[in-house]
Amino acid sequence: MKLYIQIENGVPKNHPAVEENLLDALGQIPADWEPFVRVPKPEVYLKKTSSDKPEYKKIDGVWTDVWTLVDFTPEEKAEAYQAKLDIWSALPNAFNFTAWVLNESTGEFEPPIPRPKNTDLNYRWCGAENSWKEAPVKPDDGNQYKFDFVAWQWVLLVN
Repeated sequence: MKLYIQIENGVPKNHPAVEENLLDALGQIPADWEPFVRVPKPEVYLKKTSSDKPEYKKIDGVWTDVWTLVDFTPEEKAEAYQAKLDIWSALPNAFNFTAWVLNESTGEFEPPIPRPKNTDLNYRWCGAENSWKEAPVKPDDGNQYKFDFVAWQWVLLVN
């Protein structure tokens, strides 16, 4: 879907419009309408947008949404950190990942040891040994399975 925005004296006027709507209403794209690219509101850990609405700026000859990010306050950081911990600890197999640590800059939990690079093997984190361990391949028979980290095997889910 192509978008255009009306420009008056080098400044965007109103909001972007869909090309088809302009063609239906005006029969052409008027000279004072320029291409526009929509950019979704970013979701960045420990940052927020300064406004719920973007600014419209021309970048490399095309108008676009520009979102300004600002750091969380210390209170917001503490809330976000606690929320991540709460979600992580509520996961069904959380007991297996107690050694993993929340990376405060990315918001992702990371293992204390990087995953082995050998992609030919099926590695899973073994919390009992606090290491990566080769795991059996998930059966491919059309049934549903879940991995049992205690028995270290795939278990058939019974409907």
